Amino acid sequence: MNEFYKNKKILVTGHTGFKGSWVIKILENFGADVVGYALAPNTTPNLYDLLNPDSKSYLKDIRDYPTLLSAFEKEKPEMVFHLAAQPLVRDSYDDPLYTYSTNVIGTANVLEAIRKTNTVKSAVIVTTDKVYRAGEDKLFSEDDPLGGHDPYSTSKVCAELVTKSYNLSFFEKNSRHVASARAGNVIGGGDWSKDRLLPNIVKSVLEEKEPLVLRYPTAVRPWQHVLDPLFGYLALGQKLYDDHSLASPWNFAPEPENFITVQEITEKSIKVFGKGSYSIQKQDKHETAVLKLDASKAKKLLGWKPLLGISEALDWTLGWYLDYYNGNDAKSLTDKQIDKYLEMLKNA
Repeated sequence: MNEFYKNKKILVTGHTGFKGSWVIKILENFGADVVGYALAPNTTPNLYDLLNPDSKSYLKDIRDYPTLLSAFEKEKPEMVFHLAAQPLVRDSYDDPLYTYSTNVIGTANVLEAIRKTNTVKSAVIVTTDKVYRAGEDKLFSEDDPLGGHDPYSTSKVCAELVTKSYNLSFFEKNSRHVASARAGNVIGGGDWSKDRLLPNIVKSVLEEKEPLVLRYPTAVRPWQHVLDPLFGYLALGQKLYDDHSLASPWNFAPEPENFITVQEITEKSIKVFGKGSYSIQKQDKHETAVLKLDASKAKKLLGWKPLLGISEALDWTLGWYLDYYNGNDAKSLTDKQIDKYLEMLKNA
């Protein structure tokens, strides 16, 4: 992977977000020539500014197609990782039109820019585990029916359908290899987004800013450390580069024993920190009760597997925050965890 990505020209949308910041740091460490395209970070602090990456950055809106196409034409990327999105379920209830325009039209804009840019060989379109037609306690595989309840989930279903349409209509004919990637609830150091469980725990316990309130304590999610799905995306992008047969949806998920409730992961976090408390507040906005993904396809065809169980994922995540709030440099903390993961990957 290190050899493959060295000197590759790669465009990452959403590079200023939590996952995007980790992606460009990994790619920079590999020696890739990275270009980012996203809105400016919307939290203080944020991982992107703390990492202060060397990559060229377009702080632009993914919905602005002419500007996006101009960036593609100028930069001539060989690969694209599309992570830009409105990523929050609760925000989608408050502003559904922004959610749809960003997640659906924004994705269509990226795909059209890929279609118009003949240097692009492969692209990974990141969606979510919430694209499945939920309602039963089962492992969802890539062939299961899509569905959704809230605007966020349905916007990502639309993004999947647009991706499939572009594959069938255009990319089979012009050597672009494009796949979608569905991952579960991602945790890791450097996330200060609102309405996410681990950042809320950190704000409550370490910053002592606000009481911790659980909205859906019994909700089951496929929790995973950010490096597990990101290295899945990178493995997929690498394999796609020369193999159009892989241009399809992919699940990246932890092992089944890591599917635990919101309340369980909260109590584990409080135990690691040695302090903290929470209350439960009933909500009237619908969220899926159980989400579990089957990652057998990625294991079999990509050789990918999750390396961090829930205990390790929490240790790495909470350890990152503890070290950061004790005055350690975020960039060195992130590099240290990437290096440690790469060593585990080699041994695996």
